[in-house]
Amino acid sequence: MDVRQLTYFLAVVETMNFGRAAEQLYIAQPSLSQAIGTLERELGVPLFHRVGRGIVLSDAGAQLIEPARQVVRDLEAAQAAARSARGLTRGRVELIAMPSPGMEPLSTLIRDFTVAHPAMTVTADAAFTPEEVVQAVKAGRSELGLLGAASPPHTGGLQAMPIEDQPLVLLSPPEDDAPPERRERGRVDEPAATVVRQELAGARLIVSKRGSLMRRLVDDVLASGVDAQVVVEVEHRTSILPMVLAGVGHAVLPSSWTTLAQRSGARVRRLEPAVLLRIALVSRTGSLTPAAQAFVACVEDYLVGTGSAAGSEHR
Repeated sequence: MDVRQLTYFLAVVETMNFGRAAEQLYIAQPSLSQAIGTLERELGVPLFHRVGRGIVLSDAGAQLIEPARQVVRDLEAAQAAARSARGLTRGRVELIAMPSPGMEPLSTLIRDFTVAHPAMTVTADAAFTPEEVVQAVKAGRSELGLLGAASPPHTGGLQAMPIEDQPLVLLSPPEDDAPPERRERGRVDEPAATVVRQELAGARLIVSKRGSLMRRLVDDVLASGVDAQVVVEVEHRTSILPMVLAGVGHAVLPSSWTTLAQRSGARVRRLEPAVLLRIALVSRTGSLTPAAQAFVACVEDYLVGTGSAAGSEHR
């Protein structure tokens, strides 16, 4: 068994089609089939079951995916380290992020990273729960993960770097007919720009699917007897701000949305009592590629620059 065979195996897993996998690998399909057949004979188990004209992954094949990704990534890390030693600066950071930390601090981190390393490329995949981020990093689909959770996540052996705590805020439609001085009181940087949960009585709310910290707060508000109404439940959090701006209703989101919301004209107020979304970067405990190491260093610089309490604890 060698890395080439594992790379071929992962290509077939990704496409679940030998023909498309061969096209991605720029090899002939018979060569790919022969390589997979050789790998199956060496392992003594089938990796795929042929069903009609299609294929399905066998139990043994499913068990091989994560170790195969790990081997391929370790080789990429070794190759990148060798290139770095020769003074080459090109590389790719592969990370996965949830929507809210994908707004901030990811935007600032990528800005700082690309300024410091202009020849580098960042690939940012999407996840919607901390568990999805952790699993993607553990399985080797991404080297780094950016997540937000109500409490420190169960990382299953991954290394976690706390970055910052984001308080939840209430986004409200613009008050087009209000005088300027009243609109200014909706700025989140003003001490008076707060709202207690009881003041949500009568509010029409836009919420995400159950499972997020923001949805949990709304559910708690409703369970406490506050007479608010959920008018929209959306799958993708990026749909929420446009709905708020359209006047559909109010929404609870982390403070990472504040700048974009205010620039778009929405009102932003802190929720009291405060509820925090804890942002962390997760990675494997083993070696990282030089590109990923450089990104982690950028995160550490961010913590120093912001004076993050979470970062101070980590250091």
